[in-house]
Amino acid sequence: MKGFARRAGRLFVIRTRWEAWAVTWAIALGAAERGKYYLGLYPGVLGWTFFVICCAVVFVAGAKLLDATRHEAAASRPPRKLVPATGPLRRQRPLSRSRPRGFRPGDDSRLRSAHRKY
Repeated sequence: MKGFARRAGRLFVIRTRWEAWAVTWAIALGAAERGKYYLGLYPGVLGWTFFVICCAVVFVAGAKLLDATRHEAAASRPPRKLVPATGPLRRQRPLSRSRPRGFRPGDDSRLRSAHRKY
């Protein structure tokens, strides 16, 4: 019975953008029908307010569905292949005033630490 429930549950998963558009269309039909019902139940401004709110919910739900299918499609794509970098092989460090620059062997300093290559 567990396998059947899993297979039946897969029918209600929205995987593609086409399915998201179809579900949004169905939600829009239901919202318009509900708004029409509210217009009959509450005549005047209150009925039109409920009608507009019902129709506005469709935009929020449709945007969420379309956004979710876009992220799911991007996550299911295989990762890009790594290519070797074409830039310089040695990493350039930012200039700093706390580290002396430009010392070469033969300068006035006899410390080996002043001649290090980073």
